[in-house]
Amino acid sequence: MTSQAGPDTRDAETPTDPAADAATGGSGAAQPSTTPGANTTGTTGTTGKEVRRLDRVIIRFAGDSGDGMQLTGDRFTSETASFGNDLSTLPNFPAEIRAPAGTLPGVSSFQVHFADHDILTPGDAPNVLVAMNPAALKANIEDVPRGAEIIVNTDEFTTRAMAKVGYASSPLEDGSLEGYSVHPVPLTTLTVEALKGFDLTRKEAGRSKNMFALGLLSWMYHRPTEGTENFLRTKFANKPHIAEANLAAFRAGWNFGETTEDFATSYEVAPATSAFPPGTYRNISGNLALSYGLVAASHQADLPLFLGSYPITPASDILHELSRHKNFGVRTFQAEDEIAGIGAALGASFGGSLGVTTTSGPGVALKSETIGLAVSLELPLLVVDIQRGGPSTGLPTKTEQADLMQAMYGRNGEAPVPIVAPATPADCFDAAIEAARIALVYRTPVFLLSDGYLANGSEPWRIPDPEELPDLRVRFATGPNHVKEDGTEVFHPFKRDPETLARPWAVPGTPGLEHRIGGIEKQDGTGNISYDPANHDFMVRTRQAKIDGIEVPELEVDDPGGEARVLVLGWGSTHGPITAATRRIRRAGGRIARAHLRHLNPFPANLGEVLRRYDKVVIPEMNLGQLAALLRAKYLVDIASITQVTGLPFKAEQLASALKEAVDAH
Repeated sequence: MTSQAGPDTRDAETPTDPAADAATGGSGAAQPSTTPGANTTGTTGTTGKEVRRLDRVIIRFAGDSGDGMQLTGDRFTSETASFGNDLSTLPNFPAEIRAPAGTLPGVSSFQVHFADHDILTPGDAPNVLVAMNPAALKANIEDVPRGAEIIVNTDEFTTRAMAKVGYASSPLEDGSLEGYSVHPVPLTTLTVEALKGFDLTRKEAGRSKNMFALGLLSWMYHRPTEGTENFLRTKFANKPHIAEANLAAFRAGWNFGETTEDFATSYEVAPATSAFPPGTYRNISGNLALSYGLVAASHQADLPLFLGSYPITPASDILHELSRHKNFGVRTFQAEDEIAGIGAALGASFGGSLGVTTTSGPGVALKSETIGLAVSLELPLLVVDIQRGGPSTGLPTKTEQADLMQAMYGRNGEAPVPIVAPATPADCFDAAIEAARIALVYRTPVFLLSDGYLANGSEPWRIPDPEELPDLRVRFATGPNHVKEDGTEVFHPFKRDPETLARPWAVPGTPGLEHRIGGIEKQDGTGNISYDPANHDFMVRTRQAKIDGIEVPELEVDDPGGEARVLVLGWGSTHGPITAATRRIRRAGGRIARAHLRHLNPFPANLGEVLRRYDKVVIPEMNLGQLAALLRAKYLVDIASITQVTGLPFKAEQLASALKEAVDAH
């Protein structure tokens, strides 16, 4: 889905609506309301029902892992993107392949925040919760503010189902949901009734209840329907009766909202026409954007792309996506294990391809020896780490930023590797191209540190013009590059570019460019095996100097007025919550500066000066303070940490409260 946006007429850091943004950076926390959103105005629709206009809404779909909540949320998001709203999403699903039905560990949810202005996070708290069963209600009710709307599937609130999650009595009847606007809807029964003309059992028909719920929510928020109808026809093209059944359920949900008295109000959220620079936009997830970035990088480098990978959550989507793009010269290899995956990728780099391997933290541990080999061979290689909760197997489907130290130091010996981290799902595209640039120019493996929050989350992405992309073409070695004392011309595989310290890239099979490879230390220039102490010292220092000399942009600081005494510094996926929190503080009159690191090794050249410019530096990160420790050690600056390892991203309100304390103290 794509949509056109007009020129940006507002300061991205200052929402024009003073009531905006319980989740995107207004002046305070979300205020309880009996309407599912903020800043409402009302009109009367053609059916006589009230239509209220909102500036933003946060909806969470929740149910059993077999209820299709991720598909429901994804379809609602796609239609919202095509409508032109700004949006941000947070899928949240269990680690188990199939947890016991109706239990708390089996609850899957999808939160989407959409608005008529620019937003930064999926929202702190939902204005609307769709709970498909008692487990979904119990797992999510603590996040729902009083006054919010709750739509519950009453068919699932049986005595047995409620007992599974510890309800002694029905929350729909015991008064525990007083203060919420509760809509009891027999979703399963209504879906089965809508599909009684199809040759389906009750169980089979009941599986379409997520489409009924999607239709109802689409009516409530005036979402387009054509995209979902086309999606269903395409998805079930080989099973047309299933496609028609799902379409019937979807339309029945829409019609239920239109006719029932329980839903007397529907809501409109206008397109965010002033939130984006002009261009063509589409909704995109972090893993999809990263995949497209890798394809674009290989095209700009005029090199075939090779992915050697072993499936692992939450990185597997990249393997799935790249396997669809053979037409762009992409080759994907699903290896038997992590070690084979990176070995094949490094071999592809040796052979003249852009080699990539994708994984998560546990896989990085297995790949570490081959990453060290890539450092020694000085070949371009992209190591994409989609971080998740650890240690060990940890929390496979939850997010974390705890692999920074592993990326920086997780190899034997002195084996420096550049590190690049995207800030948003859409930014994964640009970060992939930047990582490829560094790898190709400096002949080095590069870590690309994304995480589960970015990988699975989505937002609008402006599709770039190909002419905007950088030229990444490289020159392979074609002949001798060194003259011996006797005048003989030879090829020295480790003779370096004086500016980048990169060695030549010699494609195997090129006559006269034969050279040794392997992990044993190489002699400077010739690449011959060397155990000479002075040579080893020189090579170690040269490899480090090459990484230290990588050209990266200086750190930009957002400090309106230049009077802030407190700097909040982030990296990776903390960008959205940090920016939202600083908006809140500024709208309340506080002065706070903000900066965000994309390059974590090497750091920007001006980072030390920036850190020393402020009385207080605060770093929020989803680990126990790894970046803070690195900066303390390197720059000898006192840094305060705000840390979280819950498997979930920071909430804007949470960060704003913590940062306000730092601002008030200075």
